[in-house]
Amino acid sequence: MKVVVSSTGKNLDSEIDPRFGRCAYFIMVDTDTMAYESFDNGNLALGGGAGIQSAQLVASKGARVAITGNCGPNAVRTLAAAGVEVIVGQSGSVRRAVEAFKAGRLKTTTEPNVSDHYGMGGGAGQRSASAPSLGMGMGRGGGMGGGMGCRRGGGQGMGRGGGMGAYATPTSSNAFASVSCDQEVASLKNQIGDLQAQIADLRSRLKDSG
Repeated sequence: MKVVVSSTGKNLDSEIDPRFGRCAYFIMVDTDTMAYESFDNGNLALGGGAGIQSAQLVASKGARVAITGNCGPNAVRTLAAAGVEVIVGQSGSVRRAVEAFKAGRLKTTTEPNVSDHYGMGGGAGQRSASAPSLGMGMGRGGGMGGGMGCRRGGGQGMGRGGGMGAYATPTSSNAFASVSCDQEVASLKNQIGDLQAQIADLRSRLKDSG
């Protein structure tokens, strides 16, 4: 059987990416042989519809099961329509998740565990009241920055313009399942890498212009 896992890297020892629609990579694994292939997720930077597009991509590769950390309603519905079962709430390495699946320790679900806009970096409806806060804050210096707080309510982010940005997380009576701090840390590491690359590019431009 072919299962696909959202991943932060390109091999079986990579950590699971907690974002399905906006994960960095997908790794397709044959559970009979543990042979695998990885492919980039071209939907990572989509402003909207990343969950649907990623679900269609996974289905087109012939996956029968998708394993991830968090999956929104649109992606779950699209996967279900394509006959792909979904397993959420996973962290750790891709290899460990696949082995747990083979041992029958993982259960599929038909329900999402985050809202549609999970992974976009902030905004209304992104987090439940009990989930950790992770998003983009508008810095007073004019920049955008990522922030994280494993607690209820809002978080703070350091803007690239040098200021601190804050955002609030609305509550909901239909709150989705909590996202673990480990998963949020993995997501934050990806954001930090992007910011570092942007800072390096900015420094290079300033040097050239000077």
